Amino acid sequence: AAIARAHDELKAGHVVCVFAEGSVSRTGNLLPFRRGFERIVSGLDVPVIPVYLDRVWGSIFSFKREKFFWKLPERLPYPVTIAFGAPLKSTVTAIEARQAIMELGSEAMRHRRQPTDLLHTAFVAVAKRRWGRLAMADSTGQTLTYGRALAGSLLLGRRIARRTAGEEMVGILLPASVGGAVANIAVLAAGRIPVNLNFTIGPDAMAAAVQDAGIRTIITSGRFLEKAGIDRQPSMVLLEDLRGEISSLARIGALVEARLLPRALLARRWRRGRTSDSMAAVIFSSGSTGQPKGVMLTHASILANVDAIAQIFPMETSDCFIGVLPFFHSFGLTGTLWFPLLQGASVAFHSNPMDAKTVGEMAETYRGSMLISTPTFCQSYLRRCTKAQFAHLKYAIVGAEKLREPIARAFEEQFGVALLEGYGCTEMSPVVAVNRPNITINHVKQTGSKPGSVGHPIPGVSAKVVDRDTGEGPLLGREGLLLLKGPNMMAGYLHQPERTAEVMRDGWYVTGDIAMMDEDGFISITDRLSRFSKIGGEMVPHLKIEEAIDAILGDACSAVTAIPDESRGERLVAFYTRADVGPGALWEQLSETRLPRLWLPRRDSLVPIDAIPTLGTGKIDLRRLGEMAASYFRGSN
Repeated sequence: AAIARAHDELKAGHVVCVFAEGSVSRTGNLLPFRRGFERIVSGLDVPVIPVYLDRVWGSIFSFKREKFFWKLPERLPYPVTIAFGAPLKSTVTAIEARQAIMELGSEAMRHRRQPTDLLHTAFVAVAKRRWGRLAMADSTGQTLTYGRALAGSLLLGRRIARRTAGEEMVGILLPASVGGAVANIAVLAAGRIPVNLNFTIGPDAMAAAVQDAGIRTIITSGRFLEKAGIDRQPSMVLLEDLRGEISSLARIGALVEARLLPRALLARRWRRGRTSDSMAAVIFSSGSTGQPKGVMLTHASILANVDAIAQIFPMETSDCFIGVLPFFHSFGLTGTLWFPLLQGASVAFHSNPMDAKTVGEMAETYRGSMLISTPTFCQSYLRRCTKAQFAHLKYAIVGAEKLREPIARAFEEQFGVALLEGYGCTEMSPVVAVNRPNITINHVKQTGSKPGSVGHPIPGVSAKVVDRDTGEGPLLGREGLLLLKGPNMMAGYLHQPERTAEVMRDGWYVTGDIAMMDEDGFISITDRLSRFSKIGGEMVPHLKIEEAIDAILGDACSAVTAIPDESRGERLVAFYTRADVGPGALWEQLSETRLPRLWLPRRDSLVPIDAIPTLGTGKIDLRRLGEMAASYFRGSN
């Protein structure tokens, strides 16, 4: 009856407003659209106007914290953005309308930002509010309250400003730690751009990053240099020396200043002419397939990502993050430094994500409730961590590599918490999509996760899948090239406008990932364009072969690469870590799967090794893998 009434009102020339989701979101995500409005406009020649309501989540008219209406608003007055899009034809489908709304949401979310919104000034506001509460700790025993973290950043920022006069970017060579976190805040407070250097990629690649960024000063620690086996360079300034230069009187003065100065005045001092569109970090990509690129991220892009993650995973100030990802990884910088600190929660750092024993101890000591990691790292936690150590875990999010079903099942069985697979890329600051737990409130159930997918695009991120050859789309239920846009998108690659132009298409970032999106908006990543081989004129996906090998061997223990081959263009090489299974036996079992014959590596191209090479971020080191394959066949010849 309602559909018929709406149809008649439109026919009479009136305006009809339809809430196409059908119910208010309980997950914080944009829900699938109902098809009722297709029937409402059926047979009519009327425009369909997309309307997006932004920032309603968190108001009393939302289910944030699982309460509708019966809660205090987070602020008064409560601002809401209403965005109107270009008219759509009356033949538009529910799926097409949802795509238009998602793209409109990306534009609406940009209006949240004011020019004065900066990461470190936002930290000032939180620190003043949470003064005496724990902000950060690490496995060396260092702990800082928000007040002391603010005062420490104030002192260190002044020292850095004096030492780096005339410099734009400052290198930070520190692990995930209290010192590394304070250094990042202090470099921004000094009016400089922090560049966290990847110390796992070797001295040559790190030196190339330093040169590319024009870095003349690197903040580091003598203790860390010794432990990592890195030689001290003239450009390096030790935190120990900087601390030694600060008198007790200066420390007391900074505490008094941080405590008593009004928030607005302190924030204005720290602003130093920067705006939300100014660069907040340069992250050098891991270089798993080639030379690292410097990704320029602004304050606005990182803050947009923090806002969106907070909408999906609302955290309490009593929550504690377990920070195991390095700050030179964009997920480590955004997810385990800025996200917890700007939510007023705490974070406990450990510099080695593979040191499962210490990670478990930190989680138990600090009652860790949020873990952001990778499947590879979580596999080590399964072996060394106890259920009691992860007893307070509410969310465990993994990314950087595909989550294999055996790891997901074992983790949930052992710790009682589901691994939630997500997807991101440095160019998007980095979170793009993530699964979240399903939720039921007032007998209404909404789906937040789907096995095998990387979840819904987070609020503000617009995603579409297009034909990899023609660019036509969006495609639904079919594989294609994944394109993204949103307020969290990078400003570009440092000093590489040509490479920036290569990955941008009409305002969309071309990820290079092959994906599929279903009618409910869940994204599944099926492979990377860079992880295909052209054999006999056919594109062969490496990931499908890895999945088949892992299914046979019962673990995530394989990695596929390729080397040039004169007869067929490329030759597949599969490395695996089960020494008890010979190449011949593995090939026999592979030949019985549904993989096409063309996709099967030859018997002599199935190579057992001790461990799959990985980067410091937990991803497979594809470049090293290729070098190993080339070396292996040079040696065998």
